[in-house]
Amino acid sequence: MSYSTITAAQIEQGTEAAIEQAKAVLDELVAPKEERTFDNTLRPLDRISDILSHSNTDYAFMGSVHPNKEVRDAGNAAQERNSQFGVEMIFRPDLNEAVQEYAATDEAASLTGEEARFLDFTLRDLRRAGHDLDPEVRASVKEKTERLITLGIQFQQNIDEWDDEILVTREELEGLPDSFIDALDIDEETGKHKVTIAYPHLIPFVENATSRKHREELRYKFNTVAAEENGAILAEAAALRQEIAEAFGHPTWSHHRLEERMAKTPDRVREFYAGLRGPLTEKAKQELAAISELLEADTGERQVQTWDSAFYDTQQRKTEYGVDNFEVAKYFPLGQVLDGMFELTSEMFGIEFSEIEEFDAWHEDVQLFAILEAETGEELSRFYLDLFPREGKYGHAAEFPLIPSRRLEDGTYQNPTCAMVANFTKPTDDAPSLLQHGEVETLFHEFGHVLHQNLGRTELARFSGTNVERDFVEAPSQIMQHWIWRTDVLKRFAKHYETGEAIPDELVDQLVAARNLNTAIFQLRQMQYGWWDQEIHGGPDRDLHQIHEEGSQISMMPTHEGTFGLASFGHLMGGYDSSYYGYMWSEVFGDDMFSKFEDEGVTNPAVGMAYRHTVLERGGTVDPDEMLRDFLGRKPNNEAFLRKLGISGTE
Repeated sequence: MSYSTITAAQIEQGTEAAIEQAKAVLDELVAPKEERTFDNTLRPLDRISDILSHSNTDYAFMGSVHPNKEVRDAGNAAQERNSQFGVEMIFRPDLNEAVQEYAATDEAASLTGEEARFLDFTLRDLRRAGHDLDPEVRASVKEKTERLITLGIQFQQNIDEWDDEILVTREELEGLPDSFIDALDIDEETGKHKVTIAYPHLIPFVENATSRKHREELRYKFNTVAAEENGAILAEAAALRQEIAEAFGHPTWSHHRLEERMAKTPDRVREFYAGLRGPLTEKAKQELAAISELLEADTGERQVQTWDSAFYDTQQRKTEYGVDNFEVAKYFPLGQVLDGMFELTSEMFGIEFSEIEEFDAWHEDVQLFAILEAETGEELSRFYLDLFPREGKYGHAAEFPLIPSRRLEDGTYQNPTCAMVANFTKPTDDAPSLLQHGEVETLFHEFGHVLHQNLGRTELARFSGTNVERDFVEAPSQIMQHWIWRTDVLKRFAKHYETGEAIPDELVDQLVAARNLNTAIFQLRQMQYGWWDQEIHGGPDRDLHQIHEEGSQISMMPTHEGTFGLASFGHLMGGYDSSYYGYMWSEVFGDDMFSKFEDEGVTNPAVGMAYRHTVLERGGTVDPDEMLRDFLGRKPNNEAFLRKLGISGTE
């Protein structure tokens, strides 16, 4: 299989071949056995996971990244086909019978560690597939589960393939530097500049354009992406999820879903938010009051709108802290930041990075790297970097697990592979890709996922790398963001792309000093998304537009009239349903873990190796609470999180 020459037909054929291979393993597993053992009953399930992972890597992943639409469509169809097979498998009565037979054996009772956890999780999966339900109810649950897969893929595809833009004159681009303006395409009919809703355009524009009218226009287009199509999909999905939950005797989808999460119950999520909302709201009132004064001075209005906050945040950073995001970006050329990130993580985690020059890729922008054990030179894993936007590509930033870490049937070890996909500004003839500091933070965040996926050394694919509870998976990425706020770390690699001059101490101090500016506004916005998610999945007969409107009470800014941001909220259909709170939840744990680095040395290799061995390498083999206690040496708390925000609080 070649990524560069792959066709839609090859994707379809390869996917079907993989499913046939998985079916053969499954059929052998469920066939009558004289004696049920781990090796003939559970290990084949892990083999099937590995087969499907390779199929997703070779074929389904192309739906997110390939430049050819026909190939992308085939990749999305492959993802749906693989997922549907997974549903068919877990709903099979003969699989349930085989696993239950094994669970009743003496060998099963004597399992420990990762193998015991695998049995427990498999039994839970089978129970959640409805094997304890009446056959008719189970069949209905299966049908609805399969439908949700189709809806989820279509939802994300609608987002990725939605293109929109505003047309503006050069005068209407006031506030933006020439480097940004000169890189914009020109509309042939009007001669105006095209500003798209892609992040490399959206973020600089809403942060810097002085034209409030056009900031509002671009925000409107961004928040109406696939509104009609995805609104209907989301409504159907919410109803199906509620029906599935009720089939299992749960009052809401959140109750059903959170059984698999750290939080366990919606009540614990509400308590988590309740403990933070009060102090965050009080701080946000002060932040919004300061922005209101600036807005009133410019426009005569005091009500801060969603298209105002980023602009005035930027103005405050310039005037109060001397931070100009475009000037700061000159010290963060992408290649240089990558080198600095690799050097930092090499030092802390005992690894090395080697770029692979000759390899097959789906696009010329893609790079491939190997991670090596520094002490021995042994290759541990590989990862792709696909960092620039293009038509039809996945539109946000994410790490895609591809090949899981796993002990193979012949006793050898399979190293993991993953891909980091992002949408940073492309280099031009005049300048390299220059990252704003927020983009540097995004890069480090996603690389935290790469390290989590690629440093895992689990025996089973089920627990490989980022295969952990969804409300913990962001913690190893949240912790990575801390290093780019450290003066001693930034000074290592932040150098002006033209002069090579290191970033001035004064600018770093100003950047770090501005870290908490308007942070409560940002955190309440995150809480609003989490509240939306919980409300959508909080019972029957959900009014999505009412939920969308009421969320503004949390963010303290009115809903943009005519918009429906839920339609482009990809996490609702991408596995984070009832779990978006996990971003803030994980941030609390990430901050708490970083406090150990602060206490013992932020680049202390001893702490780094302890973190690698205690958290990263273990993947999902133990409960996150146990990993946290093992690393911290105590029960986790939210003190570091509140301290970072400049808020006092208690555990």
